Amino acid sequence: MRRLPDSLADKLKLGFVSFGFLGLSPFAPGTVGTLGGVLLAWLFAPSEQFLVLALVACLVLYAAGRALGEWSETFAGGKDPGFFVVDEVIGYLVTVAWTSGPSLLTLVVAFFVFRFFDIVKPPPARRFERLGGGDGILLDDVIAGLYGLAVMAVLRATLLAPADWSF
Repeated sequence: MRRLPDSLADKLKLGFVSFGFLGLSPFAPGTVGTLGGVLLAWLFAPSEQFLVLALVACLVLYAAGRALGEWSETFAGGKDPGFFVVDEVIGYLVTVAWTSGPSLLTLVVAFFVFRFFDIVKPPPARRFERLGGGDGILLDDVIAGLYGLAVMAVLRATLLAPADWSF
């Protein structure tokens, strides 16, 4: 990773797209960045408005991340920079988009389910990755999150009672 930017504005941009600098991890920045999504889901979990909070967070993160996509690629000198992990946060929140807050079990299982789909990028996720700028960085993880949500819904419906999956 190159050095931190010189201007305060660029440091703030980097801090945002790396979700509090989680994306600057020298080891598996996408995996470490996903922990930002776990943290948000855990913080929102006790609320009766979990789904609303998660969806609002996704929309805000998407809008800001989209706006900072070109800056990130210019700063990194390449497409879909590894330090940009807001997409992992969004994808993880989509994976745990329950109507009530997820349990600790759900948070852990969803972490592994989302990371699997984020790495494998089943169709059409890889196609979205080819788009330029912020949408290209973000949409493949949204699709991975939707795949993750589908798997989590099946697991929830077949393995355990819903009470085991929610706070």
